[in-house]
Amino acid sequence: MKDFKNKVAYITGGTKGIGFGVAKTLLSQGMRVAISGRSKESVEQALKDFEDDSVLGIVSNVAHIADEKKAVSKILNTWGQIDVVLANAGVGNFAPIDEMTDEDWHQMIDTNLNGVFHTLKASVNALKKSKGYYITLASLAGTNFFASGAGYNASKFGVVGFTQAAMLDLRKYDIKVSTIMPGSVATHFNNHEPDDSDAWKIQPEDIGELVWDLLKMNPRTLPSKIEVRPSRPDKK
Repeated sequence: MKDFKNKVAYITGGTKGIGFGVAKTLLSQGMRVAISGRSKESVEQALKDFEDDSVLGIVSNVAHIADEKKAVSKILNTWGQIDVVLANAGVGNFAPIDEMTDEDWHQMIDTNLNGVFHTLKASVNALKKSKGYYITLASLAGTNFFASGAGYNASKFGVVGFTQAAMLDLRKYDIKVSTIMPGSVATHFNNHEPDDSDAWKIQPEDIGELVWDLLKMNPRTLPSKIEVRPSRPDKK
């Protein structure tokens, strides 16, 4: 992409954390941004925090493909195009596998893995028209397993594999596909409230800069899988 003015991005899970940080970065570059969240309250609060007419708020649960189809239709009806999609919505439930509930397992798979499929399936035709960019937010947990992380690992390993295969399927349409795999990020993930103790972590705006770098890259070059981690771990 060369001219970003009025290009349209759709960010799932964009009401806070990484999605919110990426949205702010793209808005600062003149793009129009649609954000989605699972609750009306979270979307309304995010719109107040943005205070920008170039932001469209949508209530959508990525676990339901019907929601994502409605979200994409709303964006197209509003702005007529979608140029960038960031599948960022995710949840984490951590417990030893013998203690993990069916509900926690399915929530992660339905949101983290099925959700990236639903978002791409709903937006792929629009991305074909725009020759756009589809980016998934995976995790270093998508290549590094850990105790009490079986469900989360399964979902994020799946996201990495899904995205890499989708990249091969879609590049013939000039759609670029990448996955970003962050380590520790200072967000509200898993009911955490960021504070000064998170200063050593990756910040949401850092992921925003990374997404911006991907969009600016020469179209002949595709970083299809990006691992990113804090420069120095927390000293305990």
